[in-house]
Amino acid sequence: MVHLVYCDNTGRQGEKVLDKIIAGSKTMIIRGAAGRKIPHSRVFEKEELYFMEKGSSKITAKAKVRHVDNYVKLSDEEISKILEDNQNKLNLTDKQKIRWHKKCLCLVEFDDVELITPLAFEHQGNMDDWLILEKIEDVVAGTSIPYNYEKSKF
Repeated sequence: MVHLVYCDNTGRQGEKVLDKIIAGSKTMIIRGAAGRKIPHSRVFEKEELYFMEKGSSKITAKAKVRHVDNYVKLSDEEISKILEDNQNKLNLTDKQKIRWHKKCLCLVEFDDVELITPLAFEHQGNMDDWLILEKIEDVVAGTSIPYNYEKSKF
């Protein structure tokens, strides 16, 4: 499977996630919620991640999943420790640390980041900020297919 990750690149308070990934100062993506949510337990080593800026229509970078940690039912202390222990890879702002202080976390470490020839993303309704796909062409203009949430169910 491949994964399409939307990155917040608004720039407010240093939240230029995709810029940090490309620069190499961010080598881990985090997703979290009160309960298990995509991509928790659905992303694996050696799979490909594709990145795009939220609000843009271009997929501009990719990387290879190196390691994944999934957590459930974390205490506040455990959450803080996980975020702190991985801060050198996550490179989170203080605001992001608050945002990702969640009981269920998925931490995805990656390497082999490369810029790609931008791919035109064909947006469909009700898409999340992390898509699990058979192949990236499934969401690229000209080759896209209707997004199937079957791959995103637990």
